[in-house]
Amino acid sequence: MIKDYHHSHFREDSRREILWKALWKYYFKYHIQSNDCVLDIGSGYGNFINNVEARNRIAIDIWPNFRAHIKPGIQTIVGNVTDLSQVKDASIDVAFASNVFEHIAKNDFSEFLSSLKKKLSHRGQLIILQPNYRYCASEYFDDYTHISIWSHISLTNFLVANDYIVTQIHPRFLPLTIKSKIPVHPYLIGLYLMLPFKPMGKQMLLFAKPK
Repeated sequence: MIKDYHHSHFREDSRREILWKALWKYYFKYHIQSNDCVLDIGSGYGNFINNVEARNRIAIDIWPNFRAHIKPGIQTIVGNVTDLSQVKDASIDVAFASNVFEHIAKNDFSEFLSSLKKKLSHRGQLIILQPNYRYCASEYFDDYTHISIWSHISLTNFLVANDYIVTQIHPRFLPLTIKSKIPVHPYLIGLYLMLPFKPMGKQMLLFAKPK
């Protein structure tokens, strides 16, 4: 199913690279320091981690072919996100996951959160970007690999139940997909991120850290 997934629903798309370059320029570079160690969970085509400017960058994905999309100088790990054994303890300053946890069972998510605690540095944090079921219920299962439902409320409560503190919640951070008639342009993305209210915002963004 994973092999077929990258040839059906999640194909490579040049618009995705434009989006992530703009997200780094206009938003994430203000939340990640140049001396940080950054772990990209479920890296996919590497659009996030390839644009990150940081001291150390690590990408993990279950899809073996993802390595072909990762820039030189970035450590790559092929494996399940619940297995962080190849990541050094207390080394990660920022763990980032985009559109990951709707694809795994809640028990696996809990296992990941427990493992991640050991890998985060004293100032380490987890940043999660993913669909918010509250605002995209009619489209949520258009992706046939979605198995867990999350809203900004249920995800917050789940993190708290797993001994994390949620420090920021943005229920409507981005539109659900780049697959629309709306042009994907860096300037428009920058303007969108500055809006106090996000029209068509169906993806949420949360920041959390261990208690």
